[in-house]
Amino acid sequence: MEEISKIPQHVSIIMDGNGRWAKARGKVRLEGHKEGVESVRACLEFAVEMKIKYLSLFAFSTENWGRPSDEVQGLWALMLKAIERETKYLIKNRVRVLMLGNLQQLDPDLRLAIEGLMEATAGGQGTTLVVMINYSGKWDIVQAANRFAEENPGKQMLPEDFDRYLITAGVPDPDLLIRTSGEERISNYMLWQTAYTEFYFTDTLWPDFRKKEFRLAIEEYARRDRRFGKVKQNNE
Repeated sequence: MEEISKIPQHVSIIMDGNGRWAKARGKVRLEGHKEGVESVRACLEFAVEMKIKYLSLFAFSTENWGRPSDEVQGLWALMLKAIERETKYLIKNRVRVLMLGNLQQLDPDLRLAIEGLMEATAGGQGTTLVVMINYSGKWDIVQAANRFAEENPGKQMLPEDFDRYLITAGVPDPDLLIRTSGEERISNYMLWQTAYTEFYFTDTLWPDFRKKEFRLAIEEYARRDRRFGKVKQNNE
């Protein structure tokens, strides 16, 4: 297989299409979420293989609380099961896990499991898996502004100051953002952090997005010319 010329440091994915995948097969939505967990595993394996330093996943937005309660509870149960099943794999493959968002609103048992997973994988020196849970870009910006104001009364804020107060402080901004299922929007996700991110949209539903589809996205990224608002040195 041909080597990819340019590997992004940080790839972020909006995992979309689980419900439509299930509906197309006459199944309940939770079955789509279950199959989506397998895509998470496949994409993490690919990230480890390709030595991608950061893989972040939009797992649950603050808006997702508006879904039917049985679906929400089913998602939490799936997350607990995934944590129990995958911890050994994560440690073995030196994957560090960060779960970021407004975690205080989560069930205490789930929070305890999340804290245990982050502690168990804290020493990982390979890929960092960032799971965004109960997160929204607007919430992140507001909480960052409030924290800055509380800790720095009367001080004028600079962009570099603001970065340090975001929930993603210490995580580099995404180089590539992938959204599955054919939707072409970022849905209140990492609004500040994606200012110069490359976007890749695919019609593939998340449960069908595996290593082959991930590789296609990385290959497309490698063909792009990132200028960050500047021009090429030869002025082309």
